[in-house]
Amino acid sequence: MNRKGLAILLRTKMRPLSPAINSTNQIQFPARETRDRNQESSRDREFDQVKVSMHSAISMDEKENVDAALNDFSAGYFRLSRDKHKILLHLLAKQYDVYRIQVRELMKQYLDIQLPSGEIAEDGSYTEEAPLNSFYRIERNLKDALKPMYEVLFERLNTHPGGLKFLTIIRADILSILAEENIPSLRALESNLREKLITWLSPANLELHQITWDDSASLLEKIVHYEAVHPISNLLDLKRRLGVGRRCFGYLHPTIPGEPLIFIEVALMKNVAQTIQEVLWDEPPIPEPEATCALFYSISSSQPGLAGINLGKFLIKRVIDVVRKDMPNISTFATLSPIPGFLQWLLPKLASADTFQENMLDPEEETALLDLSMEFTAGKSGMEIMLTLLTLNNYEWTKSDDLITALRAPMLRLCARYLLQEKKRGKALDSVANFHLQNGATVGRVNWMADRSEKGLSQSGGIMVNYIYRLDKIEENAQAYFSTGHIEVSPDDETKHDQPLD
Repeated sequence: MNRKGLAILLRTKMRPLSPAINSTNQIQFPARETRDRNQESSRDREFDQVKVSMHSAISMDEKENVDAALNDFSAGYFRLSRDKHKILLHLLAKQYDVYRIQVRELMKQYLDIQLPSGEIAEDGSYTEEAPLNSFYRIERNLKDALKPMYEVLFERLNTHPGGLKFLTIIRADILSILAEENIPSLRALESNLREKLITWLSPANLELHQITWDDSASLLEKIVHYEAVHPISNLLDLKRRLGVGRRCFGYLHPTIPGEPLIFIEVALMKNVAQTIQEVLWDEPPIPEPEATCALFYSISSSQPGLAGINLGKFLIKRVIDVVRKDMPNISTFATLSPIPGFLQWLLPKLASADTFQENMLDPEEETALLDLSMEFTAGKSGMEIMLTLLTLNNYEWTKSDDLITALRAPMLRLCARYLLQEKKRGKALDSVANFHLQNGATVGRVNWMADRSEKGLSQSGGIMVNYIYRLDKIEENAQAYFSTGHIEVSPDDETKHDQPLD
């Protein structure tokens, strides 16, 4: 094993990932364990000090030593417990919100101004400019008054070394609190910070970087750590994903060096893959000149605080452009994607069949499952048998060819229904489907037993789906989905489905 491989192995196996310690005047990020241990010993005095430093960072004049206040605030923040984070963030949201008394006074002044007569001179200008000047002045003041004071903290942190990463940590903490309790002031704080991050992390501010085995051990460690779709099992697996016939691209920001905010893994193949096994395990990869398909099989974010900020949309489009330029032989761009919400949707429906009187099985499917019931499990109906099989420990049904065959037709048909018909607020219920459809993809093949891992079986019964990115239809599809919720099915794949997607 070479030195780089040993370094990655030692980093990933012997300690959890923690941000590197930065240079002087740079915000430092303690390891998560250090933060957790310090949470137990947090004191009210420390909390008060953090409040003071936060207030100073907001209220100081720019000519004063704002950097020192920002450093004190960030260092103190990491020493606080989660409960103290909640109190502090709630305080930030409430005490440094919009000053509404001033807003109301300005609105009153605005409404008291007499509207101009509307007479327009020959040169196109109003004959009475004085009232308009009053409008302009109050409108400017209103704009300033409607800006929450905490925006100053966000903007100053954004330009401070290490501050952007700190802001993503703050937002992750806010999202964690909101997941448990919907606090309106915190919701407004999160929304404001999200809008700021969307602006600061626009594609123009990001660098597309192709990640290879030649990158630093520190960066490769992060790829191993943050891979969220198909965990990287060992160094050989990592090297394969960065080797011949594979690509990995990430978005980096100059203020967070060596740490991709989001990265995508690509397999170069002859055809659109139907199982993740052939992407991750088949050997050897085909010669790259023979590839005609770029298959996106994993996209992961390294920052929980960037949830809901769609960097993936821009990353996919940039990667498509790069691959098309470098490899003109690639004509198909597709995904092999998980369906994380399928069984979460299906199992309650199977369990409540008697209540809702909905038989989700066709007669042939019902008969096939009942014929197997005596041999494998008992049940009064096909739906009851299906529920029992899908919830067996260790996924015993996957060890029987007869059960795999019997479940195939109903599972694929119901999965197609889930992807195309089940909606939330007019959009696809499945989060991954919604992501790709928002980006302009079409639904392709639904693949049976495509992911036999424990995660794949628990989420979707092993089913995966291909989304197809047709370059001449991306914008049209995205607009149709945004405006009406219409889900486009790929015409080339429609006849290849085990069950039609229509």
